[in-house]
Amino acid sequence: MAQALKIGIAGLGTVGASTIRILTAAHNELAERAGRPIEIVAISARSKGKDRGVELGAYRWYDDPVALAADPDVELVVELMGGAEGSAKALIEAALSLGKPVVTANKALLAAHGPALATLAEQKGTTIAFEAAAAGGIPVIKALREALVGNKISRVSGILNGTCNYILSRMEAEGLDFAQCLKAAQDLGYAEADPTFDIEGYDTAHKLALLSALAFGTEVDGDAVYVEGISNVTPLDLEMAEELGFRIKLLGVAERTAQGVEQRVHPTFVSRSSQLASVMGVTNAVAIEAEPVGTITLVGPGAGGGATASAVVGDIVDLARGNQVATFGRPSQALEKPVRAPMQRHEGGYYIRLQVMDRPGAAAIIATRMAERGISLESILQKGRGARRSESGAVPVILITYATTELLIRNAVAAIAEDGVLDGPPQVIRIER
Repeated sequence: MAQALKIGIAGLGTVGASTIRILTAAHNELAERAGRPIEIVAISARSKGKDRGVELGAYRWYDDPVALAADPDVELVVELMGGAEGSAKALIEAALSLGKPVVTANKALLAAHGPALATLAEQKGTTIAFEAAAAGGIPVIKALREALVGNKISRVSGILNGTCNYILSRMEAEGLDFAQCLKAAQDLGYAEADPTFDIEGYDTAHKLALLSALAFGTEVDGDAVYVEGISNVTPLDLEMAEELGFRIKLLGVAERTAQGVEQRVHPTFVSRSSQLASVMGVTNAVAIEAEPVGTITLVGPGAGGGATASAVVGDIVDLARGNQVATFGRPSQALEKPVRAPMQRHEGGYYIRLQVMDRPGAAAIIATRMAERGISLESILQKGRGARRSESGAVPVILITYATTELLIRNAVAAIAEDGVLDGPPQVIRIER
């Protein structure tokens, strides 16, 4: 058997500790699978004395993660600290500059600096592996970067944040409002004390940017992703989705269009008959549409120490075998500059909820503003009075449109608001049929 691959791990949170646990518990089996033993020789974290539930005494300790990268015994660096800047970026740059491959779960860093880091890796004859950076335990990076190389991919869409999927699932099942379900997610450890990164869609956007680059052979372009979160979704929206044959999911979508690559994250009406609609709780799912394979859907745990560490260990074993591929599946110089498709040109159906003042002529004004822009309405629903009437006397009116553009919808809704018939901001959710 070949000599051991010696690794250093920086970041000993839930994922780091789980990674050490897997590598030590399955040491012999992993050696057989990799063709060589995998040996942890060095570690780094913020606090040396913290109890992490794993034995760390056999490993060299570094307060400075960059010093860990420089350790001559360390042949592969595992970065699990997180953060788009600072120590994580310095560690990865140091490791790559020394020709050492890097395994990371850091989607924020790769979304911000992926092209530059991939170029550095190639210049030094090494690579970055990042299966754990998107969809946790689902092997979607490997699928896009390796398994589907014979296909022309047209679209990647998915549920990429377990926190949001848990909240929306709970709201739907129990009729609770967003704040109640967010609190429950925090109590269960699914959401952070400051949940903004998850619930406002930024976590999903970073993951989508990576998947889009792999799918379409473009440079990572995190700034090109249109982002909306789920904090404005109400129980009524979920009730209406069910009545109309849909579920609401926070969806990340990257697809080729005539205008370029469209990347968007937002709450979406998804047909209840689709595979994505059946994915509930903290589970993630990714659907890939390609030619000639057709559509494949990968479903599994998207977060948590075990699921993420599983992906980390998979990358370590791949590199131990000598399976080194270009970071984003192609040489950096072959990656194209992405042509951004403006969100205003997005085409599709829309769900629009308006809180309308209950007075004569209001419905006619709404219909007129839609007709002026050539927007065809599939249905108009007024959801009663009584409990749904606001203190000002407004009632919810639901519009379902046929296919139209984002720009026309925005203009029509703005015009309706200017007419003074609304009580509060409108709710607009895109429909994926």
